[in-house]
Amino acid sequence: MAYAIKRDKTKAVARKIRHQRVRKRVGGTPERPRLVVSRSNRHMVAQVIDDTIGHTLCSASTHEAAARGVEGHKVGAARRVGELVAERAKALGIEKVVFDRGGFKYHGRVAAVAEGAREGGLEF
Repeated sequence: MAYAIKRDKTKAVARKIRHQRVRKRVGGTPERPRLVVSRSNRHMVAQVIDDTIGHTLCSASTHEAAARGVEGHKVGAARRVGELVAERAKALGIEKVVFDRGGFKYHGRVAAVAEGAREGGLEF
């Protein structure tokens, strides 16, 4: 039966399966919350989540005015999202996070968010 499921997989289902595989090992605690990245064709969203209580502590996205008009189009905006989420996390006293790539490859815009967060002072 598992063979038929694999053959009928779409991109979205495959990403969900990869995300579940990542989430088996990655979880957010109050001392070290989870920095999760969501990506669409146009936008990036980064959230810092405490999984013990199931709350988003802070977030940033390219929907905000602060991340628009950045050099490098989508990759530059993604780096700015990482910097913004790092600033907001530092304001809450969060220094260390666990990075959750959300089933996406650690490449391009996802990697740019991680680099921006590191530059902003978050430690992975």
